Amino acid sequence: MIVGVPKEVKTNEYRVGIIPAGVKMLVRHGHQVIIETGAGLGSSIPDEQYVAAGASIISTAEEVYATADLIMKVKEPQPQEIPLLRPGQILYAYLHLAPEPDLTKALMNRGVTGVAFETIQLPDGSLPLLVPMSEVAGRMSVQVGARFLEKEHGGRGVLLGGVPGVSRGRVAIIGAGIVGHAACKIAIGLGAEVDIIDINPQRLHYLDDIFGSRVVTLMSNEDNIAAAVKQAHLVIGAVLIPGAKAPKLVTREMVSTMRRGTVVVDVSIDQGGCVETSRVTSHHEPTFVLDGVIHYGVPNIPGAVSRTSTFALANSTISYALAMADKGFVEAVWADPSLAKGVNVYQGYVTYEAVACDVGCEFRELATLMS
Repeated sequence: MIVGVPKEVKTNEYRVGIIPAGVKMLVRHGHQVIIETGAGLGSSIPDEQYVAAGASIISTAEEVYATADLIMKVKEPQPQEIPLLRPGQILYAYLHLAPEPDLTKALMNRGVTGVAFETIQLPDGSLPLLVPMSEVAGRMSVQVGARFLEKEHGGRGVLLGGVPGVSRGRVAIIGAGIVGHAACKIAIGLGAEVDIIDINPQRLHYLDDIFGSRVVTLMSNEDNIAAAVKQAHLVIGAVLIPGAKAPKLVTREMVSTMRRGTVVVDVSIDQGGCVETSRVTSHHEPTFVLDGVIHYGVPNIPGAVSRTSTFALANSTISYALAMADKGFVEAVWADPSLAKGVNVYQGYVTYEAVACDVGCEFRELATLMS
């Protein structure tokens, strides 16, 4: 199989879909890897390292898309990339289709096989290709929030850890999954007071066991969320329903009760955001202010630490890419139900039910289409 890796073109996206170690694995299995010139430079991987691993360097994205059977990317295709996709071509990347009906329909119309990192799901319910980037985004959410709390950036001028004789900053984390857990660790490490909210009581018991009195755990309901965000200096949205749009748990009314200079970091923005007033921003223009509250809605937070993120992600994605290359798409999916859950678009249909519901398209069972 020919595996193609184009350079990412999304604004301020510096990650790349494969690392040299992944190239070596594919080449040893008899596959060809083609990589667009400079695709790895944003992650400090020069073309020469890919060549040494056995890849061929291609001068244009057009040639990569025209030649490859399997496209390995990081982020969803941008408008200029859509026309380059071919019927039957496998697109393997973060797709986040639920809040993107136009992109979903474009992939359907192109006849692409869309395999989404974020919905590949193991039998225990975990999301192995979402975990590494969720770990990064969770850690960075506190780091980013602390920076925008500084007065120079329009915040309340609060140091999360405080100093002796002065109150510490307060962080409210909505969602206690991988992102929330990672954010909690960093916030506690900085010395902040932390409230963490989730709908799963077992998850809250787990966090209480490991963090004890250093964190306040709260069941997710409207009253608890409203009270927590009102008194917080930093609010982190960390809600995830696999493949589906995030519910708007922090309402506009709640935002209006926050003090001026409060910071909201909505990590859920990839799936539409869990804060009603959030919208997508970028690393170039990361924030906007509404009701005196600073909103940060960058959908590719891990792209800011591109080398760390690229290696963490590629360590997880290569095994599924290798399976599809070795066995072919159909056999690989039949053999691995976890991989099958990653297929969002196939033969012009949406094959992930939550996506179909959110974008208003007909849902078709993948097994039915393949048979």
